[in-house]
Amino acid sequence: MITIRKGTEQDIPAALQLVIELAIYEKAPKEVEVNVDEMTRDFKNKVFDFFVAEFNNEIVGIALYYYKYSTWKGRCIYLDDIIVTEKYRNKGIGYKLLSALIELAKKEKVRKLEWQVLKWNTPAIEFYKKFDTNFDDEWLNCKLTFNQLQNFNSEYPL
Repeated sequence: MITIRKGTEQDIPAALQLVIELAIYEKAPKEVEVNVDEMTRDFKNKVFDFFVAEFNNEIVGIALYYYKYSTWKGRCIYLDDIIVTEKYRNKGIGYKLLSALIELAKKEKVRKLEWQVLKWNTPAIEFYKKFDTNFDDEWLNCKLTFNQLQNFNSEYPL
């Protein structure tokens, strides 16, 4: 029996292990920079929240999300990741996690729930299609890394 519930501070070490497992799956294990202390601090400060999936008192999946604000739409939820440990994939756990987040979004009347998926991750794309997901090919992802932020010169270039 799989149980879905809101995550707690005590769940953060298990959540981080799942994040590391996902990074390995995505062939980017060295990209994980966050640690338990940072995640705990940020969770306490309400930077993010998460649902956990439990089986026999073991956390086997998470859905990590946070609130964002759209200038056009208003309050939204951004799903950063759904992660299910490899041993428990294809058992409906991801579906239950995303369903719990959808129910929260409905309850809180947010204007949209959004997330990203890697173009090569066919199993995830097929999973999201089950929810009648809109896939956007119009927007590009942009980011500045920690090092780029640290090296930023605020003088406006002429």
